[in-house]
Amino acid sequence: MSAVLELFLQQLLNGLTIGMVYALIALGYTMVYGVIQLINFAHGEVFMVGAYLALGMIMILASVAPGLTFWLALPCIFLFSMSGSALLGAGIERIAYRPLRGSPKLTALITSIGVSFFLQNAVMLICGSREQSVPEIVPYKRFEWGPLSFSLMQVLIFAVSIGLMFFLWWFIQHTKSGKAMRACSGDAEAAQLVGIDINPMIRKTFMLGSVLASIGGALFAMYYGSINFHDGYLAGLKAFTAAVLGGIGSVPGAMLGGILLGVLEGLAAGYISSEWKDVVAFLLLGVVLIFKPSGIMGENLPDKV
Repeated sequence: MSAVLELFLQQLLNGLTIGMVYALIALGYTMVYGVIQLINFAHGEVFMVGAYLALGMIMILASVAPGLTFWLALPCIFLFSMSGSALLGAGIERIAYRPLRGSPKLTALITSIGVSFFLQNAVMLICGSREQSVPEIVPYKRFEWGPLSFSLMQVLIFAVSIGLMFFLWWFIQHTKSGKAMRACSGDAEAAQLVGIDINPMIRKTFMLGSVLASIGGALFAMYYGSINFHDGYLAGLKAFTAAVLGGIGSVPGAMLGGILLGVLEGLAAGYISSEWKDVVAFLLLGVVLIFKPSGIMGENLPDKV
């Protein structure tokens, strides 16, 4: 196999890895928008808080159970990060957004930016402004499959991300709460008329999106080995790009958009420069907004009041 093709396949794999993380964050954006038509720009900071919560649990486990195997440590890390982020998501919805229900959309949008800056600075004050190193939990082990080389951490990212995406699809399609969320997304007033209380549904949507973002944050922290209080800002913007690319409001579109964005970033890093991969993401956002603002799998959602 030629070196050119080997480089292409390797960068494709690397792009798919980070694309899975983008997809997990993008799902939160698109779910909230689908229900209340709000671009929650604080969602990236929920991702960042999830990463810090994962680091906190790693440090706790290192103190109280230093010999714990990674396959027992990971559920503890994920559960702690998910629980804290779910509570944070519910708190953001209750304190920042619910009082603005019925206000102009611009008011809620500006509020989401304010919540984003508040969370960034809160984490900076609590955890410090320096980059935090994340101890290695998953053993560094590499596998070879033909021309491809990948790590155990990449396998974990693929397995967890794909599993969560299938779980979300099943939850939305086959559970009572999922069907109620879809009803609120389609027409909130009609949903209320048939007995659905939209406030708990909106809260559950925020919590579910926050859980997915927190898992993305934990995986991100363990994959790169470090985190910073401003990591959520850039990751959130890229996930928003992925949601727009796939079609804001479309759950399958968010998954597809995240994966495509990661692939394009990986190829840009391999063939152009790693310094240009962020430029590629935002150029893509501009192109999509100009030529296909509804995205690849966009839905024509009714206006909500």
